[in-house]
Amino acid sequence: MSDVQKKSSLRIGILEGDDIGHEVVPASVEIAKAAAAASGMQIEWIDVPIGRRALDTHGHTMPDGTLETLGQLDGFILGPIGHREYPKVPEAINPHPILRKRFDLFANVRPTRSFPGIGCLHDDIDMVIVRENNEGFQPDRNVVMGSGEFRPTHDVTISVRVITVEGSSKVARAAFEIARSRRKKLTLVHKNTVYKLGCGMFVDSCYEVAKDFPDVEVNEVIVDTMAMRLVRDPQSFDTIVTTNMFGDILTDEAAGLVGGLGMAPGLCIGRGSIAMAQATHGSAPDIAGKGIANPFAMIESTRMLFDWMGHHHKIDSALEMSRIMKAGIDQALSDPATRTPDIRGTGTQRQMIDGILKGMGEAHAHA
Repeated sequence: MSDVQKKSSLRIGILEGDDIGHEVVPASVEIAKAAAAASGMQIEWIDVPIGRRALDTHGHTMPDGTLETLGQLDGFILGPIGHREYPKVPEAINPHPILRKRFDLFANVRPTRSFPGIGCLHDDIDMVIVRENNEGFQPDRNVVMGSGEFRPTHDVTISVRVITVEGSSKVARAAFEIARSRRKKLTLVHKNTVYKLGCGMFVDSCYEVAKDFPDVEVNEVIVDTMAMRLVRDPQSFDTIVTTNMFGDILTDEAAGLVGGLGMAPGLCIGRGSIAMAQATHGSAPDIAGKGIANPFAMIESTRMLFDWMGHHHKIDSALEMSRIMKAGIDQALSDPATRTPDIRGTGTQRQMIDGILKGMGEAHAHA
């Protein structure tokens, strides 16, 4: 990523999203504020309208001024978006691809980690899947205008996949940088046995970037084999980079190994100085308001945001925020009384939040 001027404070946007987003995003902000107070990090928090509530109050799921406001911030926290339930009107659009394209958030960083006692299928899983974000098969982001999916006759639908050297190289470089900061091992996941040109271009681009990272070991796995190996031997992987659709599928599979989507955080990053915390789960309208939604993925995504900010902007207090938050999260997850039912706990969402806050306080006191 490009060098940026060192900062002493941050401006962070709050976009609650839909359904359980109105619960897990405020929880994440509450915890981040406590960590900021403990570390001395100065943060200005800005509420930004988005989603169904914005449609009801502003007449659009992406109101005028939202993108302009976000462009003036250092980063933002985006809650889950329930766009499948939006009314079929022009003003009800899915904000996801717009945000990723507008701010060139081309890399979706999704860690998978196993915690004891929560129902993981394997112990000692610790991997990061870096998924390309802005091209591939997804029709809402692979063309400038119109759609990459179309139906020329009543009986035929054609979906266009876009792979570019630029897009592949950018996500590869982000993945190599992450691999270098971890165990210096990167796996390229593709299917160039069938998609000889598309996946072939992706793989070739990755190997070209690899020349700048001679200290990182590189290997390849075909995507269907990767799906099997995630189940059989996930501990053998560290950092993985892949294309958009393959990454979308594999990260959900990986989440299933460690307790489900409630344990699946994510961070969208690019070459610029803006990053977006975004848990990978949906808005779960069926459990909204019941106080049982697992806030871990959103809280961990927020922690990742401040860890990234700390490294990117060289802010020691943001790194300290990340350390304090991690200590609180780890402690809360170690106790069934401060875990939600989906991860073999007996606690409510509020009890999990309080458990994290308690663990953070103890970590700060003993620092």
